[in-house]
Amino acid sequence: MKILMVCLGNICRSPLAHGIMETIVKEKGLDWEVDSAGTGDWHIGSPPDRRSIAIAKNYGLDISTQVCRQFQSTDFDEFDRIFVMDKMNLRDVLNHARNDDDKKKVRLLLNTEVVPDPYYEDDQFDPVYQLIEQGCRRIVEEELKNEGLKN
Repeated sequence: MKILMVCLGNICRSPLAHGIMETIVKEKGLDWEVDSAGTGDWHIGSPPDRRSIAIAKNYGLDISTQVCRQFQSTDFDEFDRIFVMDKMNLRDVLNHARNDDDKKKVRLLLNTEVVPDPYYEDDQFDPVYQLIEQGCRRIVEEELKNEGLKN
C-alpha cells in the first residue's frame, strides 16, 4: 500500500499526517509507504513548518527531515490512496485526475470533515495533530479490515 497525504503547502498538515501515518504503519508492522505533497508550489524543497515539527516532537515523532514537494498527476500512478485535508485540496487534486480510476483514489482524510489549516493560529497545531491521528488510525483499521475480506 502506498499512501499520499496532501494539503495546501505541504508544510503543516500533510507533513504531520505523513509522520503520524508512518508511525502507525510501523507500530502495526505493515509494509506500507507514506509520502506527502502540497497542491501549491510555495514551499518546494523546504522542511515542514517549525510548529508542525515542534508538535510532532511533543508526541515523539521527528518530521524535520521531510522535504516539501508539489502534487503532480503522476502521483496517481505511484499511490494507491491519496488523502487530502480539506475540500479545496480535494478539488485541486481531482482537477489533476486523468480518469475515474484516479478519482477513486482520492478522499478526505476525515471522510466528510476537514482538517483545519493551523497556519495562522499557533494554538491549533495540537488539535490538528489530534484530528489527523484519529483519521490515520481509522484509515489503517479500515484498510486492514478490507484486506482481511480479500484473503
